Amino acid sequence: MKAHSTRETDIAPEPMNRLLAPRTLSAADAIDRQRVTVNLAESPLAWLVRRGMVTAPQFAASERLRGDFMRAGQAPRVTMRWDPAPCGGSGGAGSMDPTTAQLSARQRFDAAVAAAGPGLSDMLWRVICMGEGLETAERAMKWPNRAGKLVLLLALDRLVTHYRLD
Repeated sequence: MKAHSTRETDIAPEPMNRLLAPRTLSAADAIDRQRVTVNLAESPLAWLVRRGMVTAPQFAASERLRGDFMRAGQAPRVTMRWDPAPCGGSGGAGSMDPTTAQLSARQRFDAAVAAAGPGLSDMLWRVICMGEGLETAERAMKWPNRAGKLVLLLALDRLVTHYRLD
């Protein structure tokens, strides 16, 4: 029996709609890094990527948008924050206090949403940031069936241009 080594790029398929992959998350100041395992099957956009409907630059742009959305603290919370209070250390040249990092992420998020435009940003917010499926987003916005994918792809193209990933 051979031992299987896991690299950061390995993705381990599992039953019950689970597609686990290791990721390294870094704080805004890039000093604190944390290794986590994420379920790629949870994201509606990952579903589209696996079926070849979304390109790698579009997916990278969506991940940047979602990261800024989360860092800006815009996601709904189910419980109280239990993060430790920041210590009064000197930090480093690139470190930011949590409030400044959150405000910077909010500014980046707002700029990306503005670059997408008024009609397209709703779909970005629903599918990428809130994790709604395309059908759910279409129903919520009273759009015809299958219109959501086209609008999402147009919005992702705008994000790619905004982030200069093309």
